[in-house]
Amino acid sequence: MDADAETVLRRKAKAVLRKRARALRNTIPEAAIKERSEKIVAALLTIPEVANAKAVALFYPIEGRNEVDLRPLDGELRARGARVAYPTIDPETRVMSFRFVADPDAMDEKGFGFREPGADAEDAGALDVVVVPALQIDGNGHRIGYGAGYYDRTIPRYCPPAMAVGVAFDFQLVAEVPVTEGDVAVSMVVTDQRVFRAGESRDEGPGEQKERRRR
Repeated sequence: MDADAETVLRRKAKAVLRKRARALRNTIPEAAIKERSEKIVAALLTIPEVANAKAVALFYPIEGRNEVDLRPLDGELRARGARVAYPTIDPETRVMSFRFVADPDAMDEKGFGFREPGADAEDAGALDVVVVPALQIDGNGHRIGYGAGYYDRTIPRYCPPAMAVGVAFDFQLVAEVPVTEGDVAVSMVVTDQRVFRAGESRDEGPGEQKERRRR
């Protein structure tokens, strides 16, 4: 199989996995999302680079998508003296960047449940940590997002020196994510049940176990 055909197959596989992952996450009750998100927040604060950070980029949960809710982490980081930034997308260039905000709940509503900083918000020129969402993520830090590639294009502009941390619920941890050109791995993975640096050996997650049983 030539490289082009392999790339096409991998992209198709990612599209299928993305659809399944969204459907599965949508079945989780709201109370469980809240509880598991709180565990992820607590786990993030055990990481020295996060706990001691002075500037952190988070993401605001999109309404109705059952994403990890990091709003409690926002408050905790501010209490520790950190500044918190959120993603914004330039409507003309479609380039994503991060801007500092004083109150994430007051960010501009952009439709489809997405909020982002206003145009007058200060650009986050440098960050210590970038927290990255995922629909699926593997032990090497490769992830499946919504498919637009915003984080893959943005992470290299901040990391390094910033550390990219992928967050997901433990059932979203899988044995392997199909990697295509332009995909950028995070350096650390945090779920509601485990914290590990990408590439480290660890116990398998439920998604990995299910996949292994199919083989």
